[in-house]
Amino acid sequence: MSTLQLGLIIAGVLLVVGVIIYNQWQERRLKGPTASSAPVEPRSPRVTERVEPTLSNAAATPATDGTPAFRTGPIGSEFEPPIEVIAPPADTTTTVVDETPSAMATATTAAPLAPSKGQGARPASMPDHEIECLIPLQPAAPVTVAALSAGLSARIGKPVRWFGRIDARSDWQRLDADTAGSFGEIVACLLLADRNGAASRTQIDTFIRVVGDMASTLPAAFTPPDVAQELARAESLDRLCAELDVQIGLTVQKPDPGSIAGTRLRGVAEAAGFRLGPGGRFEYAHEDTGAVLYMLQNLRPDPFTAESLRLTATNGVVFLLDVARTADPVRTFDQMKLAAKRLAKTLGAELVDDNHRPLDDAAFTVIREQVDGAAEALRAVHIEPGSARALALFSA
Repeated sequence: MSTLQLGLIIAGVLLVVGVIIYNQWQERRLKGPTASSAPVEPRSPRVTERVEPTLSNAAATPATDGTPAFRTGPIGSEFEPPIEVIAPPADTTTTVVDETPSAMATATTAAPLAPSKGQGARPASMPDHEIECLIPLQPAAPVTVAALSAGLSARIGKPVRWFGRIDARSDWQRLDADTAGSFGEIVACLLLADRNGAASRTQIDTFIRVVGDMASTLPAAFTPPDVAQELARAESLDRLCAELDVQIGLTVQKPDPGSIAGTRLRGVAEAAGFRLGPGGRFEYAHEDTGAVLYMLQNLRPDPFTAESLRLTATNGVVFLLDVARTADPVRTFDQMKLAAKRLAKTLGAELVDDNHRPLDDAAFTVIREQVDGAAEALRAVHIEPGSARALALFSA
């Protein structure tokens, strides 16, 4: 074999190796969590802020594994909500909300989130014109829910509620397939924002079309809302909620190289009152109401299942408090802290912050202030934590 042939063979081998290495590098680079490589969606889901008990005041950096960035420092101190959503009424003590369908449907982006019945939110049994797009219908004659079946079963991508009442002197009643009676006034309500983002133009258009079809079949007087105005309200409300969406996590972690067997974790968690939920987390619910107070999730990205708990182990768990969805978040945090301490002691693990530093009483005081600040920021815009309004806006 000549020197030329040998050189060509070596060059060919090097070229092939170089191509393989380059392709592997490109593949790893494209799999990375870069914003430029992600497809652009017309409406992106709202990213929930989770506040880890880290005592540094430095701004948190995005995680490289796709999890939400953690925010530190007291919540609400630097919060500047969209003024067109939450500008306070001139006199909230004398403000009377007009509950006729036409008045509620004409609420504009300048309308504040006004408190109702002293709770900072309307009860679930009433339309909420401040977070929903409302379309009133005035039937020519009273109708039953059988005439509304197509609208009641419509799936638009955002929650839709229907209410009816006999006349203007009656209370609104939530309508479903089993509701009895006849109703002289009907109002359809589309939620404008939740954790999946703001209602899109397509969703609002579809909602209007569904209600318009219902109006023609009843028949009923029907005035569609201004789509551009409702879309602006949805986007503004979503921005507001994104600023206020906070979860608090307490990490219970085994020191390396230790781990917690899934069977032991499940036994200890269930003995403490947790039950494995369908979302892959253990849930601790209120004894009387059944409302979830806080959750216990895997420190690893894998959700818990009965099978995974039987076969695998984990290096830690995270106690999670969803501030907006929890009534009395500060008191609930105190309960969660005690539960986390007990679990850590039982499992021979440590309570640590996001930098794996042990948490002491001073750290818990700071975290408690964060919870209180997040709750007060919600109340400042008339979203009472744990209320029907909060559960709607902060649902997935």
